[in-house]
Amino acid sequence: MWKKQGQLNVRRKNRKKAIRTVLQLAVLIWIGWLIFQAVNHVRTYEEPERAAWTNQDGFIALSYFGVGRTGTAKLVDNDLMEEHLLTLQEQGYVTISQQDIRNYYEQGSPLPDKALFLAFEDGRNDSALYAQSILEKLDYRATMMTYAEKMQNHERKFLRPKDLRKMLKSGYWELGTNGYRLSYINIFDYEGQFLGVLSDSEMKKQQDIEKIAYYNHYLMDFIRDDRMVPVENREEMFERIDRDYALLEQDYAKAFGDVPDVYMIMHANTVYGGMNRLVEEANVRNIERLFPVHFNREGTAYNTGTDSPHNLTRLQVAPYWYTNHLLMKIQKDTGEPVIFVTGDEKRARQWATVSGAAQFIHERIVLTSPPGETGRLVLQDSEAAGNIRLTADLAGNVVGHQAIQIRYDQEQDTYLRVGILDNRLRVEQKAPGQAQAHLLLEQELGEVHWKSEDLAFDKASVYTREQTAAGAAIAYEDGQIPINIQQKRQLDVLLLGDRLTIAIDGETWVEGLEIDAGLQGSGIALEARYSEQNRKDDIYDAVFDRLAVASVHDQGEVAEELYSNKLTGISKVRRAIANQVNALVDWSIEAF
Repeated sequence: MWKKQGQLNVRRKNRKKAIRTVLQLAVLIWIGWLIFQAVNHVRTYEEPERAAWTNQDGFIALSYFGVGRTGTAKLVDNDLMEEHLLTLQEQGYVTISQQDIRNYYEQGSPLPDKALFLAFEDGRNDSALYAQSILEKLDYRATMMTYAEKMQNHERKFLRPKDLRKMLKSGYWELGTNGYRLSYINIFDYEGQFLGVLSDSEMKKQQDIEKIAYYNHYLMDFIRDDRMVPVENREEMFERIDRDYALLEQDYAKAFGDVPDVYMIMHANTVYGGMNRLVEEANVRNIERLFPVHFNREGTAYNTGTDSPHNLTRLQVAPYWYTNHLLMKIQKDTGEPVIFVTGDEKRARQWATVSGAAQFIHERIVLTSPPGETGRLVLQDSEAAGNIRLTADLAGNVVGHQAIQIRYDQEQDTYLRVGILDNRLRVEQKAPGQAQAHLLLEQELGEVHWKSEDLAFDKASVYTREQTAAGAAIAYEDGQIPINIQQKRQLDVLLLGDRLTIAIDGETWVEGLEIDAGLQGSGIALEARYSEQNRKDDIYDAVFDRLAVASVHDQGEVAEELYSNKLTGISKVRRAIANQVNALVDWSIEAF
């Protein structure tokens, strides 16, 4: 009997190995086909009908730092980016070329009604690989920004001139530049220690990179010593900056015969923005000589006909922005209405959007706040005034406010709010007769960990010796969390009568906290609000996974399930299979 059972186990294992091998082979063939298409560019771009264009008002410009198969703190998930661009196309956006921008400013030529200039920064291989099929599907054109120095190096993650020439031939791509090099000068850490000048690779090798408080980019200032006194005179600074532009011109001319028309300087928002007058003079002289179009600014998307073509703006799309976040920002910048995406319509019908926009994705609810305001989503026909238990995984960025309102009464504006703001648990109540919510409890949660390579540089670029000596950082002060870091928190809320118990990640943080007995609302609402720590973005995506609400008996046992966003049945099986396939693809990419 044992021998027979052992033989069955061996056969079962062999079948599993055979199935896994076949699946791995299929995944590798699929990945190979994607690479073949990306490298050989099977399709070619079809030019739009420019004769029908009538727009003289302006255009939006978007850029992505990088694209990956799965999202990271710095790379946008390729499926999410496809959703971004597909949604924009559905709402009428047409991509425009570098020449279209030149014609708009130099000749007054019209643009499409909704014009989009699309760019990918840093000249990364993965961006080209994953964006190519999306551009082909949408018949969109984009500009690949590159660094001349990195383009000539033999680093695997950066595109080489031969790769770029193939991309340009397809018509889906144009060539732009971020400059000659990515290097940092006048660097100080929080303790005031002077690190001098570092290249991009040297900067990333710093063991305590998150402790860097101050730096500037290579072209943005005089090179200075630890007292912030220039170590070069005016002529030496001019010569250094002129040499950088000359090297850029030399490398692009050698590889492509000419310099790209479009430049996106590093660091954005600095030229014409308060930098040293002599350094600005050195940059402007070279920029106006070499580039007809310069995206000098970052943070807003919209450019008008009255803007200078040497001082345009683009919006760098953050990897953690859901589609409604991008749409909310475009609506804010352009003043034009957008149509927000909903996702699963059936699940959406169970909720009413009071403010903001909500997207329903499998077991996930993403609530995007309006700019500078609170987003609110109310569960339809919820009857949870009595004893309830509510569970959810809060999966948005750590810097921001994700909250759930219990016993919510929309007419009286009363509620009990349990939320997490910037990694702090907050419990508030607004009882009848109160003009404002009253804070019952606030506690710092456990430490948030992140990898130094995930840190998004956003440091001070104009600073004094006194600031560096004091260690008074302008971004990421000691104890603050970078704005691009995510960490899922498992929230478990139990409300019995007027007593509240809260567990987070399986640990009890609040037990038997007394609340106002006058809170008699029956509603459940979700909230999203940006954090003032995020100085760059006043829109926030609160993410609620596997939300479930149940009525409970006095001892805490579940009496009835009132709401659940958890997948069941065939939907759950399909999602599990999809997760397995994704894991297999990730393994294949890493292994080969």
